Amino acid sequence: MGRERMEIKRDGYLGKLTGKEKNGLIKVVTGVRRCGKSYLLFNLFHDHLVANGVDESHIIEVALDDRTNKELRDPDNMLKYVKERIKDKQTYYVILDEVQLLGEFEDVLNSFLHIRNADVYVTGSNSKFLSSDVVTEFRGRGDEIRVYPLSFREYTSVYDGTVEEAWDDYFNYGGLPLVLSRRTPEEKVEYLQTLFQKVYLSDIVDRHKIRNRDELDELVDVLSSAVGSLTNPSKLARTFKSVKNKVISDKTLNAYIGYLTDAFLISKAVRFDIKGKKYIGSPAKYYFEDVGLRNARLNFRQTEENHIMENIVYNELRIRGYHVDVGVVQHYEASGGKRGKIQTEVDFVATKGSRKYYLQSVFAMGNPDKVRQEERPLASIGDSFKKIIVVRENIKARRNEDGIMTIGVSHFLLDEDSLDF
Repeated sequence: MGRERMEIKRDGYLGKLTGKEKNGLIKVVTGVRRCGKSYLLFNLFHDHLVANGVDESHIIEVALDDRTNKELRDPDNMLKYVKERIKDKQTYYVILDEVQLLGEFEDVLNSFLHIRNADVYVTGSNSKFLSSDVVTEFRGRGDEIRVYPLSFREYTSVYDGTVEEAWDDYFNYGGLPLVLSRRTPEEKVEYLQTLFQKVYLSDIVDRHKIRNRDELDELVDVLSSAVGSLTNPSKLARTFKSVKNKVISDKTLNAYIGYLTDAFLISKAVRFDIKGKKYIGSPAKYYFEDVGLRNARLNFRQTEENHIMENIVYNELRIRGYHVDVGVVQHYEASGGKRGKIQTEVDFVATKGSRKYYLQSVFAMGNPDKVRQEERPLASIGDSFKKIIVVRENIKARRNEDGIMTIGVSHFLLDEDSLDF
């Protein structure tokens, strides 16, 4: 079983923070609630500063969700408090947690930018602040650091057991850090279900003043069941009408999906025509930020390892900083004596700058026909970017004569350079 240790190192995020020190911008740490944003700033980043010679008096930390800091939720009190703490011309690190609880927080943060020796870092749980408006809110003066739940590599670094045992727990219960402190399956399940229902969805209902909570609940259930399947609001509306005998407009469903995305609960992967080099648009695929939350939502009734593995591979690519689309390849193929145009799918097109990778997530290759089926879309692309098949089997990277690499999922996840074997 997994158990919590003293510290989960999150060196990738710490490196991003330290790389942005004293850059004159407000560092905004974003991500789904309970993914470790506060721990990153108040523990890991704090310890880094002290270890590098920063005096404790030059670290100004305020947890705004702490009742004892209630007076500092007033904007003028906060400005006064910070200015009074600054005694010299050395750098002061201002770290605010749950900044959405601070009145007129946009004005306060912009005021901090006028303090030359203040370096500002914030987290928060207000989706509007954390996602679509994070850039415009500060007119180019905000710098986002996106934090995800634990990657499998981070998870295994503090897991007391074998890699296989870690995988079993990870694909069932996901990577929210506090899951590791729950010792029994029952405790993990209760934590995840309570978190989903009473924190995440309640936040969305309160924030967006949703009057029909049942509609949102139904949508979450459908998206959870169909993770990785192509869908869109119109198709979902038809599903509700035919299967559940409920009429919910595609406009309403589209709004709900936007709320879930803004809260970092789900993420959208759009279809991309690889050869035509253009986006196709609707329908799209939706994946969960944390597979444990997805499984808990369905009461662990639909834990098909193939779909969950696909979701985990998608999340890993996002964690590594890639933009991820669903690839579509059109090519000609002979069948029944005729040559016709067919369309096949590549699970993921991962792009970062000039780097691009094509990936298939395959639970089991099984037989030669299955191998050909999975390799065909990759082989028909015809460009020089790397093509990779991630499989459940415990195999190290190997290549076929066409240069297509096959690698076991644990090796793919545990080696941060696995894309470049």
